[in-house]
Amino acid sequence: MSKKVNRNVRDYVDEYVLKNNKRIHILADGKLINLAAAEGHPASVMDMSFATQALETEYVLKKQGKFEPKVYDVPIEIEQRVCALKLKSMSIAIDKLMPEQIEYLAASGEGT
Repeated sequence: MSKKVNRNVRDYVDEYVLKNNKRIHILADGKLINLAAAEGHPASVMDMSFATQALETEYVLKKQGKFEPKVYDVPIEIEQRVCALKLKSMSIAIDKLMPEQIEYLAASGEGT
């Protein structure tokens, strides 16, 4: 984005006002926020961690005996459910990703 930062909202959050007057917030200059701007583990983050652990435990119990002894990623459906519930609890809605954003997220190593 070649436009100047309109204002710094807070540490690691810059706001840009687009030509159509919509606002976009860029976190940590577009880098991985948890690496570039970590601020500890407040309760509002820990609740998501505990929710993920609880749903993952339920998932493993339902599929008991179907796993090899190795490390597994949390299924994306569980991650998305926890995120959607958290946003709903905060009365926050998000837009769908644009193709450019999907491509950026899929690229290995960018933004880090």
